[in-house]
Amino acid sequence: MQKKEWYLEYEIQKNRPGLLGDISSLLGMLKINIITINGVDEGRRGMLLLARNDEQIARLESIISTMDTIQLTKLREPKLRDRLAVRHGRYIQRDADDKKTFRFIRDELGLLVDFMAELYKQEGHKLIGIRGMPRVGKTESIVAASVCANKKWLFVSSTLLKQTIRDQLIKDEYNENNLFIIDGVVSTRRANEKHWQLVREIMRMPAIKVIEHPDVFVENTEYSMDDFDYIIELRHHPEEEITYEMVPKNNMFSSSEFGSFDF
Repeated sequence: MQKKEWYLEYEIQKNRPGLLGDISSLLGMLKINIITINGVDEGRRGMLLLARNDEQIARLESIISTMDTIQLTKLREPKLRDRLAVRHGRYIQRDADDKKTFRFIRDELGLLVDFMAELYKQEGHKLIGIRGMPRVGKTESIVAASVCANKKWLFVSSTLLKQTIRDQLIKDEYNENNLFIIDGVVSTRRANEKHWQLVREIMRMPAIKVIEHPDVFVENTEYSMDDFDYIIELRHHPEEEITYEMVPKNNMFSSSEFGSFDF
């Protein structure tokens, strides 16, 4: 029988010397392998485990339920957030009301890049939006994650190096394995109808698309926030407000009217 991965997380109730050794010994007696272990929150540890069958996990759960030194908080097949929590030692912050919205601060760029790279590696179409104020690291994180995921990225609209607004792709760029990056503000500010025709064509492709400033994008297109699979928010600090007060509602504004919102 093929071995199966599990995620175990427990909260320490009585922290004493040798506690981790006891847990490791228990797993060893049950012939469950530890792949990775790390602290994932204050007073909590997470482990990626490898078991031959579900009976081993059931016995583990039964024994842990009798222990007064730890309290079991999670025992399940690992999700992406579980794997990243063990890898980085903390959980990604998720919006309590909107489960597809994930929050990061600039100090967590490594975690953000790892998270996006894992999303890129998954099969199938994905539409990802990323919110954030100027110079917080949005585009750089998107590109870095593309490198980690071994994906070729294409700027459809961007201001990373120079203002990019494309209205056509060459033949080799029509590839579902490519990652397409669209800046909602730049497209709204500068684009002509040929650019929007290209954007709509790309949106129909079963490929990964990342939209910077998705709120501005949906205000000026037929798309809605419901079309997005993931929304990422990146801030300089947790209390920073992401606002678009200086962004025009459509592309009928001149560059001088737009210039105060510096991207």
